[in-house]
Amino acid sequence: MSSAVWSELRALAKQPLDLRAEFAKDPARAERFALEACGINLDYSKNLITDGIWQRLLTLAEQSPLAQKKAQMFAGDKINNTEQRSVWHTALRAPLTVDLQLDGADISSEIADCHAQMHQLVTQLNNAQYLGYSGEPITDLVWIGIGGSLLGPQMAVEALTPYNVSPVQIHFAGNIDGAVVTDVVKGLDPATTLVFVASKSFGTEETKQNALAIRQWFLDNGADKNAIARHFWATSSNIKAAAEFGIVPEHILPMWDWVGGRYSLWSAIGFPLCLMLGVTQFQQLLAGAYAMDQHFVEAPLAENMPVILALLGVWYINAHGCQSHALLPYSHYLRLLPSYVQQLDMESNGKGVDSNGNSLSLATAPVIWGDAGTNGQHAYHQLLHQSALAVPADFILPIQPAHDLTDHHKRLAAHCFAQTQALMQGKTIAEAHAEVLAAGGSAEDAARLAPHKASPGNKPSNTLLLPELSPYYLGALIALYEHKVFVQGVLWDINSFDQWGVELGKQLSTPIYQVLSGQQQHQFDASTQRLIKLFQR
Repeated sequence: MSSAVWSELRALAKQPLDLRAEFAKDPARAERFALEACGINLDYSKNLITDGIWQRLLTLAEQSPLAQKKAQMFAGDKINNTEQRSVWHTALRAPLTVDLQLDGADISSEIADCHAQMHQLVTQLNNAQYLGYSGEPITDLVWIGIGGSLLGPQMAVEALTPYNVSPVQIHFAGNIDGAVVTDVVKGLDPATTLVFVASKSFGTEETKQNALAIRQWFLDNGADKNAIARHFWATSSNIKAAAEFGIVPEHILPMWDWVGGRYSLWSAIGFPLCLMLGVTQFQQLLAGAYAMDQHFVEAPLAENMPVILALLGVWYINAHGCQSHALLPYSHYLRLLPSYVQQLDMESNGKGVDSNGNSLSLATAPVIWGDAGTNGQHAYHQLLHQSALAVPADFILPIQPAHDLTDHHKRLAAHCFAQTQALMQGKTIAEAHAEVLAAGGSAEDAARLAPHKASPGNKPSNTLLLPELSPYYLGALIALYEHKVFVQGVLWDINSFDQWGVELGKQLSTPIYQVLSGQQQHQFDASTQRLIKLFQR
């Protein structure tokens, strides 16, 4: 990022660029800055770019080690250099006919075995063949996880609700707040409830404590150890710890070392989604992600959707000083997507050192935030339109709705397109002045109100159109954002696949808990000491 082309880009960012004028003088702009891949259409014409700027951004990618890093990731190389791990979540959605070898082991056969075990359980549950300890079919699944073990499946289950074919109700428990477990088990019957504990180490505090609480709920309601063995499953790499908890080995699905938590939806972590969709539709999710993988591998940089999104992000973060990025799905079912991408992006690229441990002089990941449209229009769009803050945004809209209220969907689409138009063109003082006069206001009213009604415009956005929100297109969309994050990590020369920053808070919570529970005494800073005393009081 210290190359001559980057110096040129920073200089270009300081020059005025008016998007209204760019569209006016170039009728082909909307077609030229647009792309379709895997059925997803990207319009990136409403960005603060010209042909010259865009060519320099592409040169930035060409001069980076992206081609090499991409080949290494898809080959299963240990590109997570701080933990000496492969990063091979893409292998989980490759066709099972593809031969995959890692350190001499046949990974493809391991993946196939995991799929077979998942599919067998899904079939049993969906056909009321898996019976609880009282002989009744399972009616509810409680999924216990945190971070990627929860955000991925929960987001996808919400997103694909219209495709539900399962009679089993799915419930999620993540936060260590006791209210979560209390609310989840309320109204459930242990005799017809299956519990899945998702934890690679089987030692993550939130997951372990929630699992213990629900196990106690079973015991308090008449279940014995044999019932626990019947009703508890896990996905973990720590077989010993899961067995000590009471989960039998044949109820443990693998969680591989070469799959990071926030990239694990495609593994057994996706079991709730597989249960809800059924095997065939879950395979469509994998197929959509694989199609985006192939696009990312094969498409030239100028026609590569993840690369385009990544370059635009770098342009705004590092040349324009933007500190946040809004993710705005115009779909009720995609309302959890911003939270999912928040972890994917911020935990992956929120780093302060490069891959060699040297301090970075540039900012990396932005703050990701957002909510479903049109709710956000009545909350934070005021800031997007009139604040001096520059917040690039991605608008996401499925073209075909999953309901019959077609007029509702046309209105939703109208709002989506109008927001990107308004952000781009804004409203001048003169236009606001004329608007007040046209509405019957006086010249005095117009002069007084025009500054309040004007919007600066020139606010950048992308629009992503999906043919529909189906398993296939959701898979492609998630993989698109995975690869965007990867490309940005390469451009910044950081390791996108570790997360050491989350460890410190976990470590410091242990002695605080020991004090709060009366186990040991520790000394802390004055503020923490005061907070502990207030809590104890």
